[in-house]
Amino acid sequence: MPRDGRTHVLIAGGGVAALEAMVALRELAGELVDVELISADLDFFYRPLAVGEPFGVSEVLRFDLPTLARGCGAAHHLGTLTSIDAEAHQLRTSRNTIYHYEILLIAIGAQTREAVPGALTFRGGPDAPLITGLLSDIERGVVERIAFAVPGGVTWPLPLYELALLTAQHARGDAGRDIEITIVTPEEAPLTVMGPEASETVSDLLAENGILFLPMTYSEAFAQGELRMVPGQSLRVDAVVSLPRLKGVPLAGVPQDDDHFIPVDTSCRVPGLADVYAAGDITTFPIKQGGLAAQQADVAATAIARAAGADIARKTFDPVLRALLLSDSPVFLRAEVAGGRGHASSADSDALWWPAGKIAARYLSPYLAEHAGLAYGARGGPASLL
Repeated sequence: MPRDGRTHVLIAGGGVAALEAMVALRELAGELVDVELISADLDFFYRPLAVGEPFGVSEVLRFDLPTLARGCGAAHHLGTLTSIDAEAHQLRTSRNTIYHYEILLIAIGAQTREAVPGALTFRGGPDAPLITGLLSDIERGVVERIAFAVPGGVTWPLPLYELALLTAQHARGDAGRDIEITIVTPEEAPLTVMGPEASETVSDLLAENGILFLPMTYSEAFAQGELRMVPGQSLRVDAVVSLPRLKGVPLAGVPQDDDHFIPVDTSCRVPGLADVYAAGDITTFPIKQGGLAAQQADVAATAIARAAGADIARKTFDPVLRALLLSDSPVFLRAEVAGGRGHASSADSDALWWPAGKIAARYLSPYLAEHAGLAYGARGGPASLL
C-alpha cells in the first residue's frame, strides 16, 4: 500500500513495457510514487535472444521478477489482470484479488495464435526445440527445401529473417548441406518496415546466403509437401517455419478494438478512463516490438511522474525502431517510424545505440545489464539511445 503523500501506481504486466515503466518511475519520480507490479509469472525472460538458441549463438536469460522489483523499491504480486473498475479505481485479477490504485498502467502484452496451419510456429524460447529438430533433419538430409513464411498481419518479421539467415549459415557450415531456402512474405522488399537502407542491407544478406525472396505473397497453409500461397502456385518444400499472429487480451471495463487491443493517445492514456495508461503489445499500435514497447512505457511513466508532482517535461510517443539482426555478423538497424512505415533508416555493423542489446530500452537495458551481460561489445559512459 502507498505511504503518506505518495502516489500509488499499479503496473499490470511482467514484460518489457511493464519493467521499463517500473525502472523509469524509479528514475523520474523517485520518492513521489509507490509502485506495485502485478504479473502472471515470477520470471522475466529476455525472449529476443531465443532465435539464436538452436544455433548456439545466444541464450535466453531469465530474471527473477520479485528481485527486479525490489531493486526499484517496488512490490511484486502474482496475478493476471482480468478487469478494472475505473470509477472505483480498482482492478481484479485471475486470483479474484482486488487491488486499489491511484494510477494504473496496463502492460500485459498480447496472446499468440497459429497463422499458417501445418507450419512450425516460432513464438520464442519454448519453440526453440522445434528449430533444433529442423536443424537435425537438415543434417540427416531429410529436409532440403524450407520456406520461412511471414503471415499476413504480422508487422514485425525480423525474427523470421534471423531464423532464415542462421539456418542457411548452419546448413552451409556446420551441416555441410546445400539446401534451398525461400522467404515468402506480403512485404514488397525485405524488412520493409525498417526503411530503404536497412531493407537493402538485409536484401544483400539474403543474396549472400543464397536465400530466395518471394514478395507480395500470402501463405495460407502447409500440407503434404506444399505451401499454398496467394497469389500464385503452391511451393514444394519439406518444411515451413512461420511466426504467430498476435491477439489482444479481453479485459472487462477497458475499451478495446475487435482484436482486444487497447487504444491510447500520444501520452499513452486510455481514452475515456481516468488515470489509466497502456503500453506495449496490448495497445493498438501496429508494430509489436520490444523497443517500441519500451518507448511507450517511457511516455506513460513520464506522464505518471508528472501527475505525481515530478518537475519534468511532457513527452509524447514518437516511435523510433531499433533492431539488432542476428547473423554470422550482427547488424544494427534503425528507422524513424511514421504511419507504421520506416524512413530515415540506417544499418551498421557498429552499435547505433547503447547498451547495444536486442531490446533498446532507455531505462531497462542498463538496469538488466547490472544483472547480466546483455550488450554486444563494450563501451564506456552513461547509457544512451543514439
